[in-house]
Amino acid sequence: MRKAATHIVTHLWMLLLIIAFCDVSARGAEVTATIEVEHRESRLASPANVVVWLTPVDSAMTKSPPKLAAKLLQKDKQFQPHLLVVPTGTSVEFPNLDPFFHNVFSLFNGKRFDLGLYEAGTHRSVVFDREGVSYIFCNIHPEMAAIVITLNSPWFGISDSSGSVVIRDVPPGRYHLHVWAEQLALSSPVTEGEVLRVPTENYELGMIQFRPVKSALVHHKNKFGKDYLPESISPY
Repeated sequence: MRKAATHIVTHLWMLLLIIAFCDVSARGAEVTATIEVEHRESRLASPANVVVWLTPVDSAMTKSPPKLAAKLLQKDKQFQPHLLVVPTGTSVEFPNLDPFFHNVFSLFNGKRFDLGLYEAGTHRSVVFDREGVSYIFCNIHPEMAAIVITLNSPWFGISDSSGSVVIRDVPPGRYHLHVWAEQLALSSPVTEGEVLRVPTENYELGMIQFRPVKSALVHHKNKFGKDYLPESISPY
């Protein structure tokens, strides 16, 4: 009887180990990297908000990211958050939380749209159905600017204030590496689109180095391609 009980316990432990192994395999690897910026004395040289993502070399591994709802608030004449990364097909809501009108638009590469004037307490939405980088502005307030990055891949990470990036649940295989930063340009041997092989265990990309550059958001025009009116003339 004791032998039978021991035999059952042994089999249970083996089953639990198999389940745990399968669960880890299903979750995939954790890919990590560290963002390093040259000339850190510059106030613009922050390692935060660098987007790193992977796209599979083998198209059979392509996985559609889940669609979700997201918000880009308009409050205190600012967009919140400044950077938003969403899967392709995501509906982004633009609530106006200020006590005056806004006119949100994007005429750059990525999703092009113009929401027109809408008043305080109302909102409008845009479906970001095209992969790319969209620069978002307000046609009334030149200080308002944001970025929406739309990806066809679910495997991405955004660096924190220390430059740490984590991409979770990456299945083993070969991937193209992509990076984006608002005020930074690559300066390390890492190249856009280079191929890396992710193993079954966690994978460390190492250091990705950047140098500061001017943001595309600086000195932008309004939706008519003209300079903004002085703040004292604007009715909003």
